[in-house]
Amino acid sequence: MTDEALKFTATQQDVGDGAPGATAAFPYDRMTVERFRKAFPRARWRDDFGAWFVPGTRAEQRLTKWMSREWSGVLAYADQRGRDAFAFEPIASPYLEVADGFLVRTPYSRTVVAELRAVPWARWDPGLKVWRVPFRSFEQLHKHWPAIEAAARLAEPAERRKRDESRKASPEQADRRSEAAERRRHRYPVPEDAIPPLGRVLRTHAGCLVFETVTGELVEPETAARFYPKVSTGPAALVWTTWRRPSHAELVQAWPARTSPGQADRGRGWWQPTIEVLREERRRAASLERALATRRAGRGILPQG
Repeated sequence: MTDEALKFTATQQDVGDGAPGATAAFPYDRMTVERFRKAFPRARWRDDFGAWFVPGTRAEQRLTKWMSREWSGVLAYADQRGRDAFAFEPIASPYLEVADGFLVRTPYSRTVVAELRAVPWARWDPGLKVWRVPFRSFEQLHKHWPAIEAAARLAEPAERRKRDESRKASPEQADRRSEAAERRRHRYPVPEDAIPPLGRVLRTHAGCLVFETVTGELVEPETAARFYPKVSTGPAALVWTTWRRPSHAELVQAWPARTSPGQADRGRGWWQPTIEVLREERRRAASLERALATRRAGRGILPQG
């Protein structure tokens, strides 16, 4: 019997003809139906309810009591079947222990958690820091076990270190570090003949920024090609500007563009943001400012201003 067959509901109903009673719904199983009909000989199937109707003012209480007895027997039988199945085809794994059920203990992995959540009756035990799975769920646990064990092995600290070292040595990781270092310099190239207005919220290829100063320093062609390929040089040279991220208040006060930016706007590297962009940036800024306020409160730092 599957776990789905163990689901049973009893609901008080009024069939509309003055006859009180309750409905019982459970997935079809011939033996369960036979036991149900024997316990409730007056029960009849109702297509309009999609359930069995049991007449009587105490029908719901009688059904609930019968359900409790039925479940205890069915669950015991299902657990015994799971024990027998495990004895016939055991799972040998360092991540699985057998006690009054199965205990699954693995390094943390989102894949492991997702797989175990798909196993009926599995639950997390915070005291022992293990997943508990009853014997009745052995069939589903066996089905999900290859994915669980594979994810657990990948989550081992030694495997994580190997992957981290491999990533650090890769050219892609070196490129990401270089890009992060460039962002920390808070500079942005603009054409010498298209200087952006200072102190205003503008959209760029790096997101919404507020330009603070124009240094006048020429941008090296190699740096522009590597980190700012979308900013066109055109006939004019590129010069450096300094920037900061706008606050939520500045984003709220920013005036949106009526039309989307054209090719010339994107080529020079800055343009007026649209209302859709501003709304998304406002949401992010508000979330970031709330997070900063929460951290400051936790450290006992009074808000500025």
